[in-house]
Order: sequence, then structure tokens, then C-alpha cells
Amino acid sequence: MRLVVFDLDGTITYRDTLFPYVTGFLARTGRSRLRLARLVPTLAAFGVGAADHGAVKSTLIRATLGGASRTQLKAWTEEFVPWVVNRGSSPGALDSIKAHREAGDLLVLMSASTDLYVPQIGQALGFQQVICTGIAFDGAGNLDGALTTPNRRGAEKVRCLQALKQQYPGLELIAYGNAGSDLAHLALADQPRLVNASRGTLRKARAMGLQPFANWSH
Repeated sequence: MRLVVFDLDGTITYRDTLFPYVTGFLARTGRSRLRLARLVPTLAAFGVGAADHGAVKSTLIRATLGGASRTQLKAWTEEFVPWVVNRGSSPGALDSIKAHREAGDLLVLMSASTDLYVPQIGQALGFQQVICTGIAFDGAGNLDGALTTPNRRGAEKVRCLQALKQQYPGLELIAYGNAGSDLAHLALADQPRLVNASRGTLRKARAMGLQPFANWSH
């Protein structure tokens, strides 16, 4: 048995999943897309280094999904997850997950995307463990949008991977990722598997001694 860690967005899926999730919810519930304009000040702050990716994520979720009930979000998630698995995911990635599952490997899905839907994707694909960014609800069960965990990206993925190595000592570690922000945690794996990488990410990876593994994006 090996410990196998997959990123989600751009690795298993063809692209980001959060924006389609929030815009799909807006369409489903009749909420105006003008809510997205509330994101502009945070994007401006991000542009000058005064806000990070986590702040942008929280603001996006508050602007679009804020106040939605758990029931509303659960209903949308039940529609969204099958679409992601059946139409938004690469056959190459799904085949790789299946092969690892059939080999008896321990599968972990580790994503910066949120617990509004990532655990359900993990369950649908047969992952035994899911690590993702947590989102807060208020006492009435309506979405607040604050992050309840660090944003699972970059250095936070490194920390989570180190914790997994301590949790499962002695297991060979295989890690899949696609983005420049994944390179630091991929470098800690016994078998780093860089997939679907952009040219810029490939340049950075090769400078670190990491070689591309596959391109599932076509």
C-alpha cells in the first residue's frame, strides 16, 4: 500500500471548480451575477499585496453564497458533484485514481477548494481522506463565508503533506499536482507527479529537478 495524494482543480478536473460552483448557484437560485462586483475591492487589495488568496476566496463566497442555507447548498452540491465527476474531470485522471484504488493504495484528496463540495467529490471518486478549505456557517445554519481553516494552498499544502507523512509513516508517497503552487509539496513526495502543467510551471519544475508526468488536459 502506498499513500497517494491528488490535487483537484486542474489535476483531476480540467479547470477551477469554485467559480462554476458559485455561478451555478447564482443561476439556480436567481441571484444576480452583480453580486460578483462586491469582490472588486478585495481583488484590488490582492493586486497590491494587501490581501491573499484566502481573503479573495472568502470574499467571493460571501458575495455570492452568503446567507444561503445548508439545505439550499446541499441541493446544489448534489447536482454539481456528478457534473464535475462525469463532465468536468479528465478520463486520464479518473483512470489513474481507479488504478490506485484497485492497487489498494490509500487515496487522499487535498484541495484549496472548499468543503461545500470537495468532500462529496472525494466520496464519489473513492478517496479515503479529504483535506480542503473549510467554510463557516452561522448559528442558524446559513452560510457566513469566513474560512474555518487555513486556505489549503502553497505552504499550507506542504504542512498538510508533512502531517500526512507523520500520520502514515513508512508508506511510499505519491503526489499529483498541476500548478506552480503545488511544486513545493510535490518535491516532498517519493514520486512527484506533475500533470497538466503550464509552460511557466514546467520551467519552475525543471529548475527544481521535477519532470512532467502526464498531460490529461486534452
